[in-house]
Amino acid sequence: MTLLLDVRGMSVAYGKVEAVHDVSLRVEEGKIVTVIGPNGAGKTTLLGAIMGLLPVRGEIDYLGQALRPLTVEQRVARGLVLVPEKRELFASMTVADNLALGAFARRGASDAAATLEAVYERFPRLQERRSQLAGTLSGGERQMLALGRALMAKPRLLLLDEPSLGLAPLIVRDILAIVSSLRASGVSVLLIEQNARAALAIADYGYVLETGELALEGPSDELAANPSVSATYLGLGAGVNP
Repeated sequence: MTLLLDVRGMSVAYGKVEAVHDVSLRVEEGKIVTVIGPNGAGKTTLLGAIMGLLPVRGEIDYLGQALRPLTVEQRVARGLVLVPEKRELFASMTVADNLALGAFARRGASDAAATLEAVYERFPRLQERRSQLAGTLSGGERQMLALGRALMAKPRLLLLDEPSLGLAPLIVRDILAIVSSLRASGVSVLLIEQNARAALAIADYGYVLETGELALEGPSDELAANPSVSATYLGLGAGVNP
């Protein structure tokens, strides 16, 4: 199995405050790996550091090569793509234009039209709304657009930050079903998700991050059965099981 991402002893600080301390994790090709934990645990910081948006101590390898010398655009061009927590869409631009921007790192690629067609096939609602301004979409549609824009970059590893945030339970189920289906299309996923029940239901392996440090890790079914994880994260109100 090809090792896509290998994070070793990573620490990230905001000034004198260390948000992530000595974290190590791995993502293999063809897998969905989730990081669960409470608000403020450092989950979003973890993804920002991997993407090159934050200074970091430790080692991060992608496909056996160090990521540190690479810019964000170079990381995207190599197939490492982030869908941020707040989606960061261009509200005053159309759905079609937002999708086109997703392929910026692949500008000039001969298969851009085929990639767009594949995105529309996966998200028929986006094709229906292609001339609509992104700022007028519903919450679920905005999440679809954020995912579709990321897929326009043809990611090999998708970093996905809180896709269920602010969405109704039925929409969460649909979005996470789409995330699960990406595995079959050759896209691996590192999923950050506060909805632990839903995340563990679709993931192959999981990590529990608490106050910036890894507390537990293991196959997702074992974590779901762990009494400590169950009591803390899978109790009443934990979310939707897709």
